[in-house]
Amino acid sequence: MTDSAAPPSPAPSPAPTPAPGNDTVFGRILRGEIPCDQVYADDLCLAFRDVQPQAPVHVLVIPRDPIARLDEAGAEHGALLGHLLLVAALVAREEGLSGFRTVINSGAEAGQTVFHLHVHVIGGRPLAWPPG
Repeated sequence: MTDSAAPPSPAPSPAPTPAPGNDTVFGRILRGEIPCDQVYADDLCLAFRDVQPQAPVHVLVIPRDPIARLDEAGAEHGALLGHLLLVAALVAREEGLSGFRTVINSGAEAGQTVFHLHVHVIGGRPLAWPPG
């Protein structure tokens, strides 16, 4: 994907199975073992509604590759990380948000509870700063 390319249109169902060994709840969602309220899917990622939303719109964008946390991503993940952010923006537009927040928690100290990298897309209400 080039810098100017938009992410592909939403797919109707999950695509490839994630790499083996991803035993998080997100790995189980990617394998179809746990259902989700999908809003977007492509060969690189899946986006679905958070089951514990913190705002009227709260979607999670997860890579199909089992990267545990942002600080474990390397240079080889650069295109994938950019794609996750482009998909986050696409999801926000499709949800009708004119303003939104993206959040990536990296580590338990930062509030990460599922150790599979994910981008929160949050909006639909005023969001205060600083958070938490």
